[in-house]
Amino acid sequence: MNNNPARHSNAFLVIVALFIACLIAANITAVKLITLFGLVLPAAIVVFPISYILGDVLTEVYGYRQARRVIWLGFLCNIIVVIGILLGQVLPPASFWDGQAAYERILGYTPRIVGASFLAYLVGEFSNSFVLAKMKIATKGRWLWARTIGSTLVGQGLDSLVFITLAFFGTIPLDALASAIITQWLAKSIYEAGVTPVTYKVVRSLKLHEGLDVYDYDTQFNPLLIRD
Repeated sequence: MNNNPARHSNAFLVIVALFIACLIAANITAVKLITLFGLVLPAAIVVFPISYILGDVLTEVYGYRQARRVIWLGFLCNIIVVIGILLGQVLPPASFWDGQAAYERILGYTPRIVGASFLAYLVGEFSNSFVLAKMKIATKGRWLWARTIGSTLVGQGLDSLVFITLAFFGTIPLDALASAIITQWLAKSIYEAGVTPVTYKVVRSLKLHEGLDVYDYDTQFNPLLIRD
């Protein structure tokens, strides 16, 4: 198959749009806590793992270079959303509008939470993409299930570790902190493992449609590079 990921097809643009939409939706819905199977989790657990699945698809089909650009694009879009929400919060409300407190309660961000979320996103997504790309080379493109699950265990683990530690260290007991990290890590990883058959079908269809199956033999894996 062609190993040139330079072109941007409609399918690629759809994957990018879905990736960013899931990321932003997860950041907005994370404020709500839900109970699933006796576990207390953020509502974002429903949609956030989909961004990792789409990240796997991007790396597997289009390669680490393209995935890196999309990760940074998602980061930029998230910053724009946060700035927009904060501006909406500080602008004076109309005299007849009584939703300011609700707006601040649901959409308000603290600098600590924002910083933890941004750093966790970058660490988790880049780790996920890096591991998947390296495992693809090591396995010569075999065992996609092992690559997606293995990269998820690393990426989601680091994401949960960085976010929960930076966001809540010093405010909750250490045992509760560790429990929250492990619970979110396992829940997200089990989620993605469960949809592996869907990931297989999407990857296979995209490779055939795009005529692409990129191996990152000559890729520079520095996450700060936008072009290489």
